[in-house]
Amino acid sequence: MLPILQVGPFALQLPGLLLIIGVWLGSLLTEREAARRQLSPSRMSNLIFLALIGGLIGARLGYVLRYLDLYLQSPLGILALNPNTLAPFEGLVAAIIVAVIYAQRSKMAFWATLEVLTPGIALFMIFVGLAHLTSGDAFGLESDLAWSIELWGARRHPTQIYEVLAASLVFIMILRIRLEQPFDGFLFLIYIGLAALQRFLLEALRGDSLIILGTVRGAQLLSLLVIMASLIGLHFNARRAEGIKRTR
Repeated sequence: MLPILQVGPFALQLPGLLLIIGVWLGSLLTEREAARRQLSPSRMSNLIFLALIGGLIGARLGYVLRYLDLYLQSPLGILALNPNTLAPFEGLVAAIIVAVIYAQRSKMAFWATLEVLTPGIALFMIFVGLAHLTSGDAFGLESDLAWSIELWGARRHPTQIYEVLAASLVFIMILRIRLEQPFDGFLFLIYIGLAALQRFLLEALRGDSLIILGTVRGAQLLSLLVIMASLIGLHFNARRAEGIKRTR
């Protein structure tokens, strides 16, 4: 855990810096993908900007809902933003919703737009995990495993490291898949399914999750809904692609 990086007289908030680097690199990758697919760079820049705003709002609301009792006692605390009080997965869902709405209203190619965004989002999520690691957020349950880490006064699952490794694996898979896609939407739908599966599995080891029913966490329920949406989308897009082939 290294929340503050001291560089001479300057104290840098390392989690925030990592998120900024992630946004920058993700945006660069998205611009390259847009050029490769010959999509409008200006519209794509507008989409990225709006999606970032939507994602930030969604991430903040997701965190507030997770600790609603605390914020009901101090409502003005909702406006106090810092990288440690954001829920990345909920932010990702919100950013995708905003991107979809903008793409439709701007008459951008729907699936092509989402697939251009996918590698950049996957890269950004690696930096989200690194930000969690440096801040100590998204910490794990207490554990006596050999690779457990000392955090917040106990030996715990290194869930932040699990998150970085899982996000890196998903990113590598996305880079390989993006060049060979059987039908429109395949890359994006595969990604959201993998990201949701990653969140569902890691959430079971988290020590700071909101439990809503027995041992079921709120983020796990949202992840299941995203996985189902991914599978349904893959099924219908595959059938649509097959139907188009038959009519040719």
